[in-house]
Amino acid sequence: MRITRRKVWLVLVLLVLILAGWWWFKPKAETKPYITATATQRDMQQSVLADGQLSASKQVSVGAQASGQIKRLLVELGDSVKQGQLVAEIDSLTQQNELKNAEAALKNVQAQRTSKLATLTNYRATLSRQKAMLEKNLTSRADYDSALTNVQATEADIQSLEAQIVQAQITVNTAQVNLGYTRIISPIDGTVVAAPVEEGQTVNAVQSAPTLLKVANLDTMTVKAKISEADVVNVRAGMPVWFTILGQPDKRYNATLRAIEPAPDSINTDDSTSASSSSSSSSSSAEAIYYYGLFDVANPQHTLRISMSAEVHIQTGEAKNTLVIPSSALTLTNGQYSVQRLTADHQLETRNVKVGMNNNIEAQIVEGLNAGDKVVLSSGAAGSNTVPSGPPHGM
Repeated sequence: MRITRRKVWLVLVLLVLILAGWWWFKPKAETKPYITATATQRDMQQSVLADGQLSASKQVSVGAQASGQIKRLLVELGDSVKQGQLVAEIDSLTQQNELKNAEAALKNVQAQRTSKLATLTNYRATLSRQKAMLEKNLTSRADYDSALTNVQATEADIQSLEAQIVQAQITVNTAQVNLGYTRIISPIDGTVVAAPVEEGQTVNAVQSAPTLLKVANLDTMTVKAKISEADVVNVRAGMPVWFTILGQPDKRYNATLRAIEPAPDSINTDDSTSASSSSSSSSSSAEAIYYYGLFDVANPQHTLRISMSAEVHIQTGEAKNTLVIPSSALTLTNGQYSVQRLTADHQLETRNVKVGMNNNIEAQIVEGLNAGDKVVLSSGAAGSNTVPSGPPHGM
């Protein structure tokens, strides 16, 4: 059978199309997608993250030491007050009457003393005459002794009255103080942050002093930062600190750590018996322990308010112009850190590195990498045995 040239060409074209289709549609070799980060040269800070709460640098509860009805309340919530300013008055009729009675009693005793002094003058004159007459045998010894006794008795009465005068004066002073307690004054400059009473309300100061107002100095705020026991060993007074608040997450407030309380708040818990202390020790051992770090920040516009929450960063270390990579790129094996470096031809090579500061988010590379090197964070093909990039202690 004779095959024509045309059929041969048709077969060749068909084979070419089949080969082209197979080449086009054959499975391609998959390339691993890598997530990388570039080692950069910049400044780095290491810090401890802590939860904080704001309070006034000075806050005083203004109480009432006198019982009675609140006659006038001269300030309102949010008012600014000065030290010594009258802020409230309690009905003082009872205290005024007590003062008048005390003053009257004092005058009565003073009048008695004046009368006794006059009597003493007369008795002394009589004693002087009796003494002169006795020397001339013109009077009896009994009359002289009687005159002497009158003088001595009157002098004793005067001494007793003088002691009563002292007591009466103390009573007057106490009544004056009690009367002064009906006028409530501010002990400090500040702002009225609480006013739990109203005009016309009756207060009873017999057992404890009821609080009429709370005055706080809001020009300077104090932040109490809860530092975990794992971080407190790396923190000391004098370290730089900054914080943000929920309402202004992009604004930093800078300060300096003033002090760290030597014991947690749990030390204030008074265990009544050793038995209760031992029984609670097992349950309390599992609880987190926090120590309060204290620092002050100026608040001239009163933007910061009492009980606001603060995200506090205490700077424990700083490096200028250093090489920084994400902590998630690190792999720790037998105490040696290493990274996977992506070469120019997209190949992986393992590099041992020396790590300086590491806050579990960023790490300082002291040796082993250069600026611009790309390190692998993770790949789509398989998981990597990297150092976890969780939040720093205290977060």
